Amino acid sequence: MSLHSLTAISPLDGRYHKKVSTLGQYFSEYALIKYRVRVEVLYLLALCEANLAPLSTLSSEEKTFLESIYTDFTPEQAEKVKKIEAVTNHDVKAVEYFIKEAIEQSGLAGLQKKKEFVHFGLTSQDINNTAIPLMLKEGLEQEVLPTLVQLISLLSQKASEWKTVPMLARTHGQVATPTTMGKEIAVFVNRLLDLLQELDSHPFPAKFGGATGNLNAHYIAYPEYDWNTFSAKLLKEKLGLVRSVPTTQIEHYDGLGRIFDTLKRINTVLIDLCQDIWLYVSRDYFLQKRVKGEVGSSTMPHKINPIDFENAEGNCGLSTAMLEYLSRKLPISRLQRDLTDSTVLRNIGVGIGYAYLAYTSILKGLSKITINREVVEGELEANWIILAEAVQTILRREQFDQPYEILKAFTQGKQSLSQEDYLQFIQTLEVSEAVKEELSSLRPSTYLGNAHDWPA
Repeated sequence: MSLHSLTAISPLDGRYHKKVSTLGQYFSEYALIKYRVRVEVLYLLALCEANLAPLSTLSSEEKTFLESIYTDFTPEQAEKVKKIEAVTNHDVKAVEYFIKEAIEQSGLAGLQKKKEFVHFGLTSQDINNTAIPLMLKEGLEQEVLPTLVQLISLLSQKASEWKTVPMLARTHGQVATPTTMGKEIAVFVNRLLDLLQELDSHPFPAKFGGATGNLNAHYIAYPEYDWNTFSAKLLKEKLGLVRSVPTTQIEHYDGLGRIFDTLKRINTVLIDLCQDIWLYVSRDYFLQKRVKGEVGSSTMPHKINPIDFENAEGNCGLSTAMLEYLSRKLPISRLQRDLTDSTVLRNIGVGIGYAYLAYTSILKGLSKITINREVVEGELEANWIILAEAVQTILRREQFDQPYEILKAFTQGKQSLSQEDYLQFIQTLEVSEAVKEELSSLRPSTYLGNAHDWPA
């Protein structure tokens, strides 16, 4: 059976393929091969720049050709690498042979003498542990994080739009001190911004140190050359990565673990957001725009389900499960290394893909909701009982005896309290007329503290 969106096992490659296809250039098997080719070529270019005998400076034609090997790399060429791998049974060695073959076919005599410096002194993990963090870095920077920033921006816009909309808060699901819808959304904005800033502070680590991390082969060939500086400079200046030292044969993955952990916490915040919005929708605080042709239920025509937020919640959970496993498993390796890291690293795109899918779902969901002011304000006005906190606090200020207990006796057991009930109660209090007037002037819709002042 040929691969088709309807025959794919993974929903990311099937049902959701169109929504996440842009990630294929960073997290697919083709992308991994292309990034390996890129690292190998850039390494060869750096060796030539070092001018180590018998290497010499490249001509502009030679340099342009070498760069074209990775800049013009196609899926068809990736298939060629896979055919070589079928013989070598080694994926990185197949990349080395592919580049050497390209040099042989270039017709550039000067490059022929340099082809044995492809993969010079390296082990496969110098390539993998450089290509993979580079894939993650560019995939996040170019696709995933811009979508997250767009999501935060839309939330910020909603928080600003609803900044002055008072609403009944709920603690433990019960009516509580009022707040504003804008402030509640601003909470999520600031949580996400903090995590985005944290994510931005994490370097993307790479390993470049030969078979056991000590650059043995490099120093045996050129003992006087500063290979540590060379490696760090190559990673930083050519790829924007930070070299991990010391290492075993592999990068120890603590840095990638920090990145995955931060992404997990972003997922956690978004699950919290989705569940809150779902509850607001269930209470009719939000109205959902009906999309022409869409059906909310196979039997109940009136329904418009909050499916975007439900899908996002589920996909955030799937993303977190994968990222949690990666951050927990990758830093553990037997002695110098075992192959388990290579097996699981191919699933980075799965964890990232589900997160990206969730971001786009939330964006879609947010674009379809509007606040139902009539319900929000009506429910607040129907719950004068929440002013019990305000009354007992003012009475404490006035040194009134046992104010909490008096308000408790008045309110507990009541499902609701009307404005008339509230005002009648105020008149029974043995306080000055000025205090009674102050208490009588309170309104649920204005008992908001500094909720209007929260940044949006």
